[in-house]
Amino acid sequence: MNKKLAMLCLSALGTPVYADNTPVSELGQIIVTAPLQENADDAATPVTILSDDELRLKVGHSIGETLKNELGITSQSFGPGVGTPVIRGQSGPRVRVLNNGIGGNDASAISPDHASSVEPLLAERIEVLRGPATLLYGSGAIGGVVNVIDNRIPERLPEKRIGGALEQRFDSVSNETATTMKAEGGQGHIAYHIDGFFRDRGNVDIGGNAIDINAARQVDPTLPDSLQNTHGFIANTSSDAISGSAGLSLVGEPGFAGISINRLENNYGIAPDGTGGEITRIALKQSKYDLKSELKNPFQFAESLRMKLGYTDYQHTEIPNGQEAAFFTNKTYESRLELTHKPMAGLHGALGFQAIASDFAAIDKSTNSVIVPQSLTNSYGVFQVESFTLGAFNNQLGWRVEDTTIAPEGHNNLNYIPVSASVSSLWKINGDHSVNLAMTRSQRAPQVQELLANGYHDATRSFEIGSINLHEETSYNLDLGYKFNANWVRAEINLFHNWANDYIYQQRNGQFVTEEGELCLPDTACSPVVESRQADATFMGYESKLIFPVMENRYGLVDLTLFSDYTRGKFVGGGDVPRMPPLRFGFQLDHIKNDWSSNLRLTRGEAQDHPGDFDTATAGYVQLNLSTQYLIKQIKDVDVLVFAKANNLLDENIRNSTSYLRNFAPEPGRGAEIGLRMNY
Repeated sequence: MNKKLAMLCLSALGTPVYADNTPVSELGQIIVTAPLQENADDAATPVTILSDDELRLKVGHSIGETLKNELGITSQSFGPGVGTPVIRGQSGPRVRVLNNGIGGNDASAISPDHASSVEPLLAERIEVLRGPATLLYGSGAIGGVVNVIDNRIPERLPEKRIGGALEQRFDSVSNETATTMKAEGGQGHIAYHIDGFFRDRGNVDIGGNAIDINAARQVDPTLPDSLQNTHGFIANTSSDAISGSAGLSLVGEPGFAGISINRLENNYGIAPDGTGGEITRIALKQSKYDLKSELKNPFQFAESLRMKLGYTDYQHTEIPNGQEAAFFTNKTYESRLELTHKPMAGLHGALGFQAIASDFAAIDKSTNSVIVPQSLTNSYGVFQVESFTLGAFNNQLGWRVEDTTIAPEGHNNLNYIPVSASVSSLWKINGDHSVNLAMTRSQRAPQVQELLANGYHDATRSFEIGSINLHEETSYNLDLGYKFNANWVRAEINLFHNWANDYIYQQRNGQFVTEEGELCLPDTACSPVVESRQADATFMGYESKLIFPVMENRYGLVDLTLFSDYTRGKFVGGGDVPRMPPLRFGFQLDHIKNDWSSNLRLTRGEAQDHPGDFDTATAGYVQLNLSTQYLIKQIKDVDVLVFAKANNLLDENIRNSTSYLRNFAPEPGRGAEIGLRMNY
């Protein structure tokens, strides 16, 4: 398709959900994750918020799948068992995923085959932030911060002594059933929260062959002449997961203090490579303990003092052919203290301290070899974000300094001092027009696996080699946006340009070795070598949308949304940054009448012809989705929400350009999902 024409299509945040026939964009949602909980309309950088019925309709099997249709966000899949968010082409450690303001602290940022332990099924709200506010949660979040909020530790007294929700889902594309429950309430000064879910899924259906044989051989010439290729489904992609949480809070006029505990177990499979060799499953287990408190007006100059402390005990085992092999563990303490001060000399903001201590290791149980040596990492950060107004300009400044020390077993200690700063401004020209500008300088320290990996990784089927010589990655980001709001149209466009010095990335080097790292001989099972590298890179792109109110009468309200987003990543010295999302554009029709809402969404993804060295291009696709929901109010004091989705109606066999397994595991094919949620 003509890409010039595509540039004219502007984008949607997904399925708008309306209350009393008022567009959600006009409701002025409050950003909970932001330091001052500012109004989303006053944010000088793009903000994404999903909550209530809109979130219920968009919830997917992972955080990445839940957010993949939002502006500038895609999902880095590794088969259906894994989906982590990609924001403007940035993923892994450059997108920090939080659970109630504390890091997930699993291993999902370490490697693409590791599922996130933060589950969207339990979420009550998901926020995606960029700009100065991200400095509160880490200097390396160049892409942004994703905060999944589930009210596990209640912050206020509930209206009922006992209340809750029960939800049941079924998805035909994998015969998935998912059951979610929540109970919460309180009395006096005590509030409680209990939740849990169970999910069971079979092999996922697809719209063609699982393996793109020509593309797979282009990347890996050592593959045998005959490959076992399934049609219409991907083998070994079944999974089951179970989770439970409980929280208790003491709530009063001065504030609150609460604790919670969560347990998650997730077993999922990795799509096979067709050789008839290893069939790998991953058994993930995590226990998480959190403490959170807030004091209101603790000092004369302070509005609030918030404290969070979390401990995460994470592990997963990669099990090829029933034998335990790669074993990853990550035990992490994370704490933060955040003071929000009252307006002083025109400044209103927050400052604080954050500490993270982790014990990470990866070994191969079958050979007792070390993949990543046991490493103790201690990171201490101080941060500050301030807001002030100058006439029609709403401004925000932020800075963060960290001291990170990594103490790997058998190696000298490594020390990094990332320094980050950001400034943004929103110019409200009048009630219809506004312009926003943001500039950020962000640094991040290399991660343990990027530095020290040296061994065969079962799930990725690659021999990974880190580089001890990596140093801080520095990114300079520029955002420019424009919003227009009138009765006949609502428009938004955001342009960005990022200059990344010493950008850290993992890429195949064209060599193949055995699992022991020996040179590959003819007729020998071999694996590609994946190296950690650094090079200067640039990223540029845009996100945009146009929303036209088409109809508003006794038949309901209809909106037409045109949308598009694009990211282009290139190395300064030549070549393409691997695993970038393609140009996307399309339209969405939304209809609402009273308690019934529906939408039809068509997305065109262009071919990704810039895959990077030793990787393959992906073809374009057209994806057509349909969804609807109906709210039945007050059936014996119970609100009932019925929803249904038809996904990939054209049954396209879509290869995800951000996926490491694009040639072996396409995206799910045509499927129908139905669900029922009862709130009481």
